[in-house]
Amino acid sequence: MKIEWTKPALADMQAIRDYIGRDSSYYAARFIEKVIAAVEKLEEFPQAGRTVAEAEADNTRELLFQNYRIIYQADSQSVLILAVIHGARKNRDRPKPWEIY
Repeated sequence: MKIEWTKPALADMQAIRDYIGRDSSYYAARFIEKVIAAVEKLEEFPQAGRTVAEAEADNTRELLFQNYRIIYQADSQSVLILAVIHGARKNRDRPKPWEIY
């Protein structure tokens, strides 16, 4: 199983790193490493996340990591990471990740 990151998901990761990095570059790097480690587990267990109810598609799932939703789509060949979103963040101005791909 191959893990692929979309540009919006990579931008989310950079924004998270920048935000945490304002206080500590060390903790920012550690947090990003932990998110990546959580995502890498999807290589073996792509169905580990729960389905995203609002997406109305069984292949759109989310893995919860601390306060973040890692939204992805899985098929028989790959896991496509769509977004990494803080759970408390209101996303009204942002398109839904599963509608982009």
